[in-house]
Amino acid sequence: MLNTLIGDVGHLSVIVAFVAATVAAYSYYMASRGRALGDTDPAWLRLGRGAFLVHGAAVVAVIACLFGIIHGHRYEYYYAWSHSSNHLPVYYMISCFWEGQEGSFLLWIFWHVLIGLVLLRVARRWEAPVMTVFAGVQLFLTSMILGVVVVGNLKIGSSPFILLRDFMPDLPVWKTDPNFVPKDGTGLNALLQNYWMVIHPPTLFLGFALTLVPFAYAVAALWKGDLTSWVRPATRWTLWGGLVLGVGIMMGAYWAYETLNFGGYWNWDPVENAVYIPWLVLVASLHGMVLWQRSRLGLRTSFVLVIATFLLILYATFLTRSGVLGNASVHSFTDLGLSGQLIIYLMAFVVLSIGLLVWRWKQIPISDKELTTYNAELWVFVGATVLCLGAFQVLVTTSIPVYNAFLGFVGIKSNMALPADQIAHYTKIQLWMGVGVAFFSGLAQVMWWQKNNRESLTNTLTVPAMLTLLGAALVILLVRYYGLKMEPVYIVLLTTALFGVLANLSMVLTLLRRKVSLSGGGVAHIGIALMLLGILASAGYSNVISKNVSGLLYSREFNEEMNRDNVLLWRNDKAPMGKYDVTYTGQYFDVPGVPGYVDKQLLFRTADEYKALARADIKRGEQVYYKAGDTLEILPENTYYRVEYKDRKTGEAFTLYPRAQVNEEMGGLLASPDIKQFASHDIYSHVSSIPDPNKEKDWSEVKEHVLSIGDTIFLNDYFAVFRGVEPAHQTAGLGLQKGDLAIQGDVIVHGEKKQYHVHPMFVVRNRLIGRVPDEVEDLGLRLSLLNIDPTKGKFTFGVSTTQKDYIILKAVEKPFINLLWSGTLLMALGFGMAIYKRRREPEASAESGAAGEVTAAPQKRPNPRVRQQKVA
Repeated sequence: MLNTLIGDVGHLSVIVAFVAATVAAYSYYMASRGRALGDTDPAWLRLGRGAFLVHGAAVVAVIACLFGIIHGHRYEYYYAWSHSSNHLPVYYMISCFWEGQEGSFLLWIFWHVLIGLVLLRVARRWEAPVMTVFAGVQLFLTSMILGVVVVGNLKIGSSPFILLRDFMPDLPVWKTDPNFVPKDGTGLNALLQNYWMVIHPPTLFLGFALTLVPFAYAVAALWKGDLTSWVRPATRWTLWGGLVLGVGIMMGAYWAYETLNFGGYWNWDPVENAVYIPWLVLVASLHGMVLWQRSRLGLRTSFVLVIATFLLILYATFLTRSGVLGNASVHSFTDLGLSGQLIIYLMAFVVLSIGLLVWRWKQIPISDKELTTYNAELWVFVGATVLCLGAFQVLVTTSIPVYNAFLGFVGIKSNMALPADQIAHYTKIQLWMGVGVAFFSGLAQVMWWQKNNRESLTNTLTVPAMLTLLGAALVILLVRYYGLKMEPVYIVLLTTALFGVLANLSMVLTLLRRKVSLSGGGVAHIGIALMLLGILASAGYSNVISKNVSGLLYSREFNEEMNRDNVLLWRNDKAPMGKYDVTYTGQYFDVPGVPGYVDKQLLFRTADEYKALARADIKRGEQVYYKAGDTLEILPENTYYRVEYKDRKTGEAFTLYPRAQVNEEMGGLLASPDIKQFASHDIYSHVSSIPDPNKEKDWSEVKEHVLSIGDTIFLNDYFAVFRGVEPAHQTAGLGLQKGDLAIQGDVIVHGEKKQYHVHPMFVVRNRLIGRVPDEVEDLGLRLSLLNIDPTKGKFTFGVSTTQKDYIILKAVEKPFINLLWSGTLLMALGFGMAIYKRRREPEASAESGAAGEVTAAPQKRPNPRVRQQKVA
């Protein structure tokens, strides 16, 4: 019988977590029901706190059990079998944890637990209503991994603790062996075996989780009728959400840049869009809350945007996990039968939040203040509107599969299709959104920190505007000088992004001179403007340097772009590519414990694909990691292709190791780039094609040579020296038994650049003769020891040749892409500065006076008159 204790404990813990979340939500609701904000029933409050703590403990137990199943290679469980394998290092086992839907839901739930524990300490008078919403969300999320059947075939959730035999009951093996356990799992998706996939998903899900807090405050405020004091504590959590979710998105972009081979960091895939949309709205909501705290403007806008942010997170969850995207996305989850639950989850909070918003709409304070051209608040509001419009454009197009599914559900046939060129479709609108964001972020930031009229604004903007025009003109001239064109929208984006950098920088420097606390918003805006410049330069002016200058087609099966924008590299043959001479020098493997990569020719493969024998000492410098004959572990999933670059003018050289894997289940060749980073650009190289590794090489007819020890022979363009024979021991992986005989020849082949030791073997086992040839892949040679005449001291060698190894490589120059990554860091720094500035503000204090931007305003401003209807 299978030992299913760990799975039973895990599943029981899920049930406890679900029940405890239900009890917590109800208890907190009862603690606050019919009472003013801050006035709670202590008995219900204690029960709510206790239930949430039990919920948290149960979630931790679920995580421990699931990771125990993965780490322990418990392949009787479907989750471990379908996501893990025996040879994954521990850090990739962590990635296995959230590769599946159930694990990703569990990660989300875990972050909510940690945030909820913080709220128990800091929410104070808001605790009961906020935690009612919080625990209610946990109830829904936990139901997604519940995996229980209630009535008939109605199943709630998908359990990560389901046994393989229950998930795949039709396999014939269960009839012969009901307790069958696979010896290995199917493994982690090759593209996810990357360190970014260890940290990117947790960061992204923490960002998702953080959006719940301002939503819970907004819903609690509408419920309890305290419509203003929620903004201050919610703003701090919104800042955290903007920081973490923004960084998480850019982590995913960098993962795509260094792992995928489409040549960029963003492809407008629906899953990418699903996290981009709520982040834009979240940032817009932050600006709305800032406006309210400073000038008593935009409270209704703040409510709408905070609520919309969380609802869009739920909608993104539906998009990526319901299967509705189908073939529209390359990396969405498949449907696990949770579509109905996801729709109920989404609609429950849509109805709750919008219903409360409609109920309280007329009671939400509005201002009589008239906004003019010289009010900073007007331009902050316009900038937030631009963000929302950008999000709306992406949302409408990304949702086309949802429209089709809904219309099909109600019996209407729909043939709406996503744009044929999605990148062009989104980019032509999002470029203009970038223009608006860059311009208004610069203008509003300058106006925010001073009293504005025509004269003061002109004086302040003159220097940034002149420098902007000068800088834009210089860049345009340089672009034209190099024979490149600038689209009108590129010129506008370049100008506004430069203005965004310079205007915000001028205000930051002004604050430093005034000895006023730096504006986190100003620093974040500089970062975003730099990101826009980096996107413009790297995406708009990427330069393919691997042009085919041979005048020949590589293959008629390749498309025009493949034949035009790639270079064919024969092994060890130098080829020109742009300003470089490029040489492909061989295949390499990743050997755990050895720095860098190990030449495949130094490894003798064994029957176990994860083990090899060292054919020579493997060392780095003077340190020997493995001696000849040692058994070592390898990671054979990926092959690294060593490519040497040398600048013809300067002589500067560097080496890249682009990675490739043949995976028929995922469409053939999975290639990941390697990147050489310079201050002004990146060289981005990836393998486009290799010889089919599953096809036998076409060897020439064997040519025999009879040699004595010390003889020299010529092999095509090379020559070889036969140095002697020696015993072939177990190190050759022959599995020799007593009485067997095995000897190997020792031949040195002199190639163009180096010597190769070749050891063809002659084996006698059970009076049967066997021959094990040895191959020099660099030279396309294969030597066999065919016969031995011990009386004459003659040895017969067979030599055959084949086409030399090659790769087809694409290399792209990405100019100024570092502006994108450095801008991301600056944006994160700006958010961090803003959070630090607010660290001492009470979490749940009543609203009192104007609060300043993300930092304090430089001078006091009288509050505008506020018209507020009496709250019932």
